[in-house]
Amino acid sequence: MASNAERLKSSLASLAERPNHKDVERALLDDGWVRCGEGDWAFALRSPDGAAAARISPFDPVGPFTASFYREAAHTRQVPELHAHHRLYGGGDLQLMEWLLPVHEEDAIGFLRRIGEGKAEVAVLGSILREVHERARRQLPWCGPLDDNPSNIMRALDGRLVLTDPYYADGPNLYATALATPDVVAARIPKDERRFITEIPLAGSGGWDPKVQERIRAGLEAADLIDMKPPLRAEK
Repeated sequence: MASNAERLKSSLASLAERPNHKDVERALLDDGWVRCGEGDWAFALRSPDGAAAARISPFDPVGPFTASFYREAAHTRQVPELHAHHRLYGGGDLQLMEWLLPVHEEDAIGFLRRIGEGKAEVAVLGSILREVHERARRQLPWCGPLDDNPSNIMRALDGRLVLTDPYYADGPNLYATALATPDVVAARIPKDERRFITEIPLAGSGGWDPKVQERIRAGLEAADLIDMKPPLRAEK
């Protein structure tokens, strides 16, 4: 029987070399995956056998750093098993992970507290967590602080607690800047890495105001057009 990573590869085989989030979702739904939730930055689909989840984001600058964290901390068994990671066209991100279950809030808070206090059983995890975060802060504009949301602590099917999705872009600041001074965002994030910047779900924050969504899109498009204009030549 094919693994979920092999099944994902087969589902994506007919798509473009770098598909966008819509292409990926459509391909997985056609292959029997089902929608199982969404948050502010991404939505998730569950594999037909129930053993894996595909996290799909239309726009996620920190996705590669999250994937690096999962890989570098895999030996601790305190992060999800990452089966595959793909950057998507337009700034999106696809992560294929083992299926996880929610935990009681007090268990999640306790796990986060042990990481913060540097307890021996999570010391390696905490060290890798901070190292990767520092790389993200150096390389990314609008990189947020570490996310201490208890909902990021989940339980694998084998019973172990794992830390998920600890990094995020500073959305309020990023989107406020895109609304007020889109040229700043246009200058700092390449066009092809923010094409779907207004298509993240925002499910945890109440969804988009369509007028704000359109103003951000229009502002960035205008900033890109200005950037494409050739410089004026001085008259002789």
